[in-house]
Formats: sequence, structure tokens, C-alpha cells
Amino acid sequence: MFRAKRADRIKLIFWDGTGLCLFAKRLEEGVFRWPKIEDGVMRLSAAELSALLEGLDWRRVHAARETVVPTQAG
Repeated sequence: MFRAKRADRIKLIFWDGTGLCLFAKRLEEGVFRWPKIEDGVMRLSAAELSALLEGLDWRRVHAARETVVPTQAG
């Protein structure tokens, strides 16, 4: 994944199993919030990546909470 200096454009190159795909996106308003890079690697969950690609603040994405389902009626 690559980001422009102004942070309003990104390009993502990925392998889909049959060849390389190039995804490019430009925001008309705002900027992409870029995660911290540690040891040369940027780590995001699938939900965080989705939020980043939508131009949302990926830091506001939380892991889904597990709901406990009762096994017996009260």
C-alpha cells in the first residue's frame, strides 16, 4: 500500500491468485489516516483496512464483542 504526500490518495497492489491487482482511490475531502509503522510493517485487521480504504478513521474501529447466548431458559 502506498500513500501520496498529501495523504488524499492511496494505491494498493495485491495478488488475487491469478495476477496482480491495482486499487487506487482519491478522497475529494479529507485525508487517509495512516497507521503507525513498526519494524517496517503496518498491521491492520480486515475491519481496520476496510475503514482506511473508505476514508474513515480506522482507529475508531473496535473488535466485535462476543455475545453470550444462554443455553437454558430462566
